[in-house]
Amino acid sequence: MKSGDGNLMDSVVSSLSNSFKDVPLAAIPPMLDCILASTGLSLSSLFPALQDSFALLVKDHMLKDEKLGSDHCNNVASLAAALCHLLKKLGSDSPCMRSFIWRCFIPLLKIANTFDHGLLNEIAESFFSAVSATNSWTMLETTLVPFLLRSVGLSMGMQQHAESFVFKWGSSSAFQSGDDMKDGLHHDKDFVLSSQFGYVPLPVSCYVLTLVLDTTIRSFLMLPLERATPGCCYGKRLSGILLWDLCCLNEQLLLHSPDLRSCTIAFLLPNICKAFTPGVSFEIRIHENSFLLTRNLFLGKVWKCCRSLFSLGSLERRDAYSVLSMCSTFFRDGYDIADSNIEAEESDVRAERQFWEEIKRGLVDEERLVRKQSLEILKNVLCTNGESPSSASEAKTQSKLSNPLGMTRRELWADKEARSLGVGKLCSSVDSLLTHQQQWNAFILLYEMLDEYGTHLVEAAWNHQVTLLLQVSASQNNFANTSYGMHQHQSETSRESFAWLAILWQVGFRHENPQVRCLVLQSFLGIEWAKYGETAISLPESFILGPFLHALNDPIHHRDFGVKGVYTSRTIKAAGQFLCHYISYLSMRNGIALINSLASVVKHRPFGRAGLMGLAECLASAARGLEKYKCGASDLLEEVVKASPENFSSIDKSELLEVLRFFVETSKQHFNPKYRLRVSMKILEAAASLVCISEVPLEAVLRFLSAFPREFADHGGAFRVRTQEWFLGSPTKHESSSNYSTKFQLLKNLQEFPLKYTSKQSSAGTVSTYDDEDIDAWEAEAKRWARVLFIVIKGENELASLLTYIHDLGLSICKQQSSLEWLLIKFLILSMSVVSEIQLAEQRAAEYCIGGEMEREASLLGFGMTSVESLAVARNFCAHFVLILVVEELIDFANMSCPIFWYSIGEDITLPGPVRGKLGGPSQRRLSSSTTTAVLQAITSVQVVASISSWCITYRSALELNSSWTSLWDFFFKTISIPTYNSETGAEVGVAAYEALSYALKALASSFSKLSLDLIKQHNISSHLTEDEPWLDVVVIPFLHSVNNLLAVGALARSRRAVLLKWKWLCLESLLSIPCYARGNGLPLEDASFFSDRAIKAIIDDLIESLENAGEVALLPMLRCVRLALGLFAPGKLGSLTGVDAQMMWPLVRSSWVLLVNSNKRRVASIAAVLSSVLHASVFADQVMHVAGDTPGPLKWFIGNLLEEGTKSPRTIRLASLHLTGLLLSHPRIAMYYIKELKLLTLYGSVAFDEDFEAELVENYDARTEVALLANSPDPEITEAFINTELYGRVSVAALFHKLGELADLVGTTHENEDCHSALESGKLFLFELLDSAVNDRDLAKELYKKYSAIHRRKIRVWQMICVLSRFVTEDIVGEVTKSMHVALCRNNLPAVRQYLETFAINIFLNFPALVGKQLVPVLRNFEMRPQALSSYVFISANVILHSSEPLRSRHLDDLLPPIIPLLTSHHHSLRGFTQLLVYQVLCKFFSHLGSQSGENDLSKRCFEDIKLYLARNPDCKRLRESMEGYLEAYNPISSSTPAGIFVNRVEELEFECVPTSLMEEVLSFLNDAREDLRSAMAKDLVSIKNESMKIDEVHDSQGVSNSGLPHEMLDFQKKITLTKNETEDMDHATHSSNNNAHKQLLAMEKEAELLQNAFQSRRLAIEKTKERYQEIILVASLLDRIPNLAGLARTCEIFKASGLVIADACVLRDKQFQLISVTAEKWVPIMEVPIHSVKQFLEKKKREGFSVLGLEQTANSVPLDQYTFPKKTVLVLGREKEGIPVDIIHVLDACIEIPQLGVVRSLNVHVSGAIALWEYTRQQRS
Repeated sequence: MKSGDGNLMDSVVSSLSNSFKDVPLAAIPPMLDCILASTGLSLSSLFPALQDSFALLVKDHMLKDEKLGSDHCNNVASLAAALCHLLKKLGSDSPCMRSFIWRCFIPLLKIANTFDHGLLNEIAESFFSAVSATNSWTMLETTLVPFLLRSVGLSMGMQQHAESFVFKWGSSSAFQSGDDMKDGLHHDKDFVLSSQFGYVPLPVSCYVLTLVLDTTIRSFLMLPLERATPGCCYGKRLSGILLWDLCCLNEQLLLHSPDLRSCTIAFLLPNICKAFTPGVSFEIRIHENSFLLTRNLFLGKVWKCCRSLFSLGSLERRDAYSVLSMCSTFFRDGYDIADSNIEAEESDVRAERQFWEEIKRGLVDEERLVRKQSLEILKNVLCTNGESPSSASEAKTQSKLSNPLGMTRRELWADKEARSLGVGKLCSSVDSLLTHQQQWNAFILLYEMLDEYGTHLVEAAWNHQVTLLLQVSASQNNFANTSYGMHQHQSETSRESFAWLAILWQVGFRHENPQVRCLVLQSFLGIEWAKYGETAISLPESFILGPFLHALNDPIHHRDFGVKGVYTSRTIKAAGQFLCHYISYLSMRNGIALINSLASVVKHRPFGRAGLMGLAECLASAARGLEKYKCGASDLLEEVVKASPENFSSIDKSELLEVLRFFVETSKQHFNPKYRLRVSMKILEAAASLVCISEVPLEAVLRFLSAFPREFADHGGAFRVRTQEWFLGSPTKHESSSNYSTKFQLLKNLQEFPLKYTSKQSSAGTVSTYDDEDIDAWEAEAKRWARVLFIVIKGENELASLLTYIHDLGLSICKQQSSLEWLLIKFLILSMSVVSEIQLAEQRAAEYCIGGEMEREASLLGFGMTSVESLAVARNFCAHFVLILVVEELIDFANMSCPIFWYSIGEDITLPGPVRGKLGGPSQRRLSSSTTTAVLQAITSVQVVASISSWCITYRSALELNSSWTSLWDFFFKTISIPTYNSETGAEVGVAAYEALSYALKALASSFSKLSLDLIKQHNISSHLTEDEPWLDVVVIPFLHSVNNLLAVGALARSRRAVLLKWKWLCLESLLSIPCYARGNGLPLEDASFFSDRAIKAIIDDLIESLENAGEVALLPMLRCVRLALGLFAPGKLGSLTGVDAQMMWPLVRSSWVLLVNSNKRRVASIAAVLSSVLHASVFADQVMHVAGDTPGPLKWFIGNLLEEGTKSPRTIRLASLHLTGLLLSHPRIAMYYIKELKLLTLYGSVAFDEDFEAELVENYDARTEVALLANSPDPEITEAFINTELYGRVSVAALFHKLGELADLVGTTHENEDCHSALESGKLFLFELLDSAVNDRDLAKELYKKYSAIHRRKIRVWQMICVLSRFVTEDIVGEVTKSMHVALCRNNLPAVRQYLETFAINIFLNFPALVGKQLVPVLRNFEMRPQALSSYVFISANVILHSSEPLRSRHLDDLLPPIIPLLTSHHHSLRGFTQLLVYQVLCKFFSHLGSQSGENDLSKRCFEDIKLYLARNPDCKRLRESMEGYLEAYNPISSSTPAGIFVNRVEELEFECVPTSLMEEVLSFLNDAREDLRSAMAKDLVSIKNESMKIDEVHDSQGVSNSGLPHEMLDFQKKITLTKNETEDMDHATHSSNNNAHKQLLAMEKEAELLQNAFQSRRLAIEKTKERYQEIILVASLLDRIPNLAGLARTCEIFKASGLVIADACVLRDKQFQLISVTAEKWVPIMEVPIHSVKQFLEKKKREGFSVLGLEQTANSVPLDQYTFPKKTVLVLGREKEGIPVDIIHVLDACIEIPQLGVVRSLNVHVSGAIALWEYTRQQRS
């Protein structure tokens, strides 16, 4: 081109570019045509110029790498449109197409991320339009497509080599590699590859490839066959080839990274699916091989990819479901039938079981999106054969058929609802089964209901549809075994249908609505599984272990759990029955495996109380289902073993026992012993049903039983008998031989245990050294063995032979002690365990053998023998050990071991590494391994000698055990003489010595006798001590000196010091208890002979110094020492002292208080020990301890702080109440000093139940012991019932004053004493204190308070106590008391409070009859009194008459009945009804006394007779009496003022302060019910009247036209003339005015009436014009109750000029919130009031008026809003906010419409829904 022409062309291009900016794209082609025609420019010159300009523009933007502005976008789009238009004109033979692709289109794709996606669409549309017009498909094949495929390959990380399929476009690819293509690849290669931007981004490449595919397919599909050209055929070929490669590319991208997979899901996959239209297939040829590409083949490839994705993580699974959901649309049109000679490679994914399993998993996935996609897949698959889901609506035609017989009202309503949903009628028999498609529709409907629809729809249709599916599941014609090819490879039985039903149950179990969860679980458990036989096991085991147990753990299903101490529920029982049936069809191996899995769930998932109990019940029930396989069963077991010996032998029942043991351990976290007992019983039942003792090792049995609390399985325990039956077998005629062998084998194992136990070495292979952990393990193992031993042995002979064996074994071991000392240690531990079990058996025997009864049930007495036999066996065992002791083997061994304590190394030695790192503790001795072994050997030997000797003393004399006592006392004196070492090793050995000493002193103290006393005397003589000194001073004082010196050295770590303190105080506890044991053992000695005052003072001083810093381990021993010391220090006990004074008690009290406050754990034992030690009976009687002048004494200070602390610790205040009230009862004169504290206890309230408290009392021996040492309760029965409730504080106070009242009643009798006067005085003081609070306290005097509030509770508590104190009212205080009483009665109080005021008042008037005439009668005649107060006085008067003595009754009738009678006519309904009830009671009981009165006339008698007759026969009065029947007869004011009447005789269900329902509450409840019935009847009458007024008015004839020409209805109104006040006065004073004035007034009135008529007519015409502008649509919102929705709808109706809005209550229009939202819309839109129960009649009326009645609701047959044409006259019904439109109204509707929804949340606000529907109606009417 010449330079001149070039400049000209540049100017043309520049001019065109500027012009293109201002021209729409559609105008560019004609613009170019005009320019070419007018200027004579050639295409060949214009196209390159424009192309160069476009290329430069793109290249410039590529270098800038910034977002294109709108002007640049328009410029690019314009130039691209112009170039594409020129390409069309150039034709297919021009090389310009190739140039455009390489120089323009591909560079443009590289910067596609810098401009809007719409611009790319416009350019691509223009380009592909040019390609289609010129048939340039070959050009795309050789240029664009290869380049884009290579871009995708590089994005996938592929290297550009021949093996990559995307780079083998000419070989493995479907495209042939021709010269033309090669030339094209090298054209402008430098430009394309030199770009710094590389290749096209992956999303753009995929998107453009899909555009190419879509263009090629549309080109040959839209062109008629007769117009087909060779280029068009090539386009079809290109589309097939490209589709094949895209399918392969899609397959690789799906298995690549998440980013690439999301790209193919977003771009490639949808367009590939779109390309596979029904009936279309593609024949492709690769390497001379022909293939037929169909969508079936593609779906098979996609499924293989998804199958791989399913095995990966959750993200991949989600993508797999998205892919399948997208491809599942193929199923809707059925499989393609290939119309070709080429054999197609077909695959049917529906024939693969994994496909269906993945659908099932997706339906129960946690992610909602996955569930929706899985449901969509299932729906598409089920539509394969052309049956539409709407076929389920066929059953709707049956809606008019008669309902099945025997259905309840709720079931009938649910049936109607189900029919309205289009599912089908309820099939009451198998003969009327639905088709397979209808069954699937029912399944899908139930699933959608659970996942999306409202709760009321689930409740309506669930039971019916599940029943229907269950019916068909039991047959071969079920929906999971359908004849469709997609199911034929699944399952040919009904089991598969249960697997699908399990999906519904699983979704229902986790529904967010608790009502739905309850409904689904009840439905599941209510199935009669026996009807379905073994098909129940088709439920997957994962369903049982997962969703089923999850539902069972849901507390919503166990509302009746724990009520009245019953730890079960209907759900738990039903779950157990289901598991029993389910597992009965499993094999033994599978059954035990399932039970093992069930029990193991507690290891991985937390369970609540009800859930754990339910799981235990399931385990027991499942075990019963497998009980046929137990040891020694029938021939069925033998057949099972013979058929599959390998399976049977593989059952590890030891592992099962271990799992069950862990289950029992888990139950210990729930402290309630009754609950744990039931759980343990269930686990034991399961173990006994499954495991035969002879099949498992003895160790497994021992470990299993050790998990159970001892009190359950020990002697006299709750399930000891059941344990024995399991161990020994329950004898039956079929199992006697088997049980004998089982018992024999068990006894043999138990007898062989001692030898195995003593000879068994540690895990290291040797036991040359051992530590505390080894000792503990040996002790635990020996105790487990001894425990089982005495459960199994039931005869003396069996035990005697075992004892002989143990005796012989002991002798054998003793001979080997020089070489294997650990053998003797283990033997001693074993012997000590046997002794402990025998001691426990003796304790139980003593509990059950009361008095002279010595024969008891075997299972309750330890050995299973009578008590006589058990004692004989115990003596026999004692004789064996005495024999050993005589030989002195044990004593010699102890004497040989103990020198380690006093010949210890004085210097520290190098400790092992693990020991050096320890901080110390009970089992962390800081000693070398060899020293630790020696120390433990010595401790154990002393412990065994002490424990066995103390037990044998009960059967042998002290002389026979002389050597043992001598040895133990020698050990004591040697221990306290140990020199103090400054080294840590020496101190540690000293700690061990005192540990051994604690065991020795415990035995010496409990068996203290004359022999022990002689041994002490001998020591005193040998020590040159005087005989005058108390004998135990030489024991206590040196002991304190020795142990305190060891503590003072400071060689011990802090934790080890705490351990030493524990042993110190345990030893002192034993020493201080020697006087008590000595007296019990028959030594007639005074306490002063044992201890001096100096020794006791030294002990108390030491205690005071140590209490504040005492650790948890030493807490109880120290407090017991305090208690024992104070008991010895009491006045008169230690001759020279007068007792403990206040000055001495203050530091002890303060230290004890610090100890209690600093204690981290509020243990029952420690609290009780503090109470019994500090509040000791010996010091409590001293007045100085409580009050010293105006200041509180030490005990009062301690009690005040203790009760204040009790507000934070309920158990503290309960135990304090128990002890304090017991002490006050023993010392009545002290009670007056604790009035404030007793008031605090009266008003106290806390949590209702402390399970830990009860568990400690049951399980902890220390807790039981310490609580037993507290002061005796005033009422043991009340204490037992209420000790663990929040009521006990005031219950104990009430019991105290009830007992004090009995003492006060003795005042004035011959039995009175000082305590009686003190009790009376204390009662009066407490009564005045409470009355003053009730009348004057700011809270207690309030008259306005809420029911169940804190004030309500405190009022009840105060007046309950005042009732108890009524017996303390005497003549001197009755006036002051009644004054406060009347003030309280005249105030407003709730009936629960008033009933106690009334009871108190009745008792006052019964005790003081003279007050009736003075106070009660005047009150009844006070007619200005409040009705509430008057009702109380009527009740008081009636009960004074009913309960007064015979001499006073007639006088009370004369005084009280006359003023009560007028109240029968009271205007106040409650007072009137209350009086009628009481008067009738009085007249019926005492009417005969009326005639006996002198002066009584016949008139009064007849009046009373008629009143009685009226009250007896009047139906309302009769109904009132019947509702109160028995109340007045049962009421007794005297017993109602006792603790038993107030608290004990309560109903369990009444949890509110033990308050029964009062008579006034009963009357008010009755009257309210009657009033509601009356209102309901009146409302029904009003509705009937309104409905009558809604009938169509008849057309009036022409008679209604007046002379004025106005219609009759215009004149049919009432004219009201309201005169002013002045006009009224004028008329009153002008009655004699002239007729002329009257005539003028009448004329004025007529003129006014005429003006009024004209105004009315104008208003009416205006209203008619306004009505003409209204749209004929009425919105019915009567079902709505939320004010914002109603106000919003009113505003919407006014905006769209609806002709009416219907609401349920017009009162809402006056609501402030409504007016704020509606902004006066209610003034301009007609609003009608139609109550909910009249909506149906209103709709039927509108139907008769020609309206179409529609409902806005989602149903099975609802029509989308955008597809429905509204009638002009429409009534639109809106449903409730949550439940929607009820079924009875749905049946009235002509149609239901729904708003199409695209999001996840399937719900719109009802106001928004109504507004959308109203706008759609308006839009249709305007068009």
